Amino acid sequence: MFSTFLKHGGILSLKEREASEKEIEGMGENEKTRKGELNKMRIIHTHKELDVFTLAFSSAMEIFEMTKAFPSEEKYSLVDQIRRSSRSVATNIAEAFRKRRYEKAFVAKLSDSEGEAAETQVWLDFSVSCNYIDEEKRNNLYKQYDNIIGKLVNMIKSPEKWSF
Repeated sequence: MFSTFLKHGGILSLKEREASEKEIEGMGENEKTRKGELNKMRIIHTHKELDVFTLAFSSAMEIFEMTKAFPSEEKYSLVDQIRRSSRSVATNIAEAFRKRRYEKAFVAKLSDSEGEAAETQVWLDFSVSCNYIDEEKRNNLYKQYDNIIGKLVNMIKSPEKWSF
């Protein structure tokens, strides 16, 4: 459980925190130095505290700024599509967080978010093919979305850790 704390960047769901507290209670004196680490953990109260949400939001804003330089003839096609899909990643995470007490609804929204992240990656490929952005920019954003997708998949694999 303590490794879960480290993997999630010091943010645990309520169930994970309770399990960590029980784990620490059973430790010997030399292990209790880890207890100080538990005090640094915090319970997540809002979707804005999720690392995956902040990554998705900042990536969507980066795409918004980037697409301002795209040609005007793309305004109602590529620009609209990539902005919509990138924003949808963050909004679906917010919806999922609010539905976390219903495991199937939680997983469905996270899955929607994962799909939107993959769609955003395809639009990034189109942006490079149309010479609107360079490979380096695409690769950086692509990696950000790979990171987001990885975090979403981990949440989907263990929805019980996020429910209450």
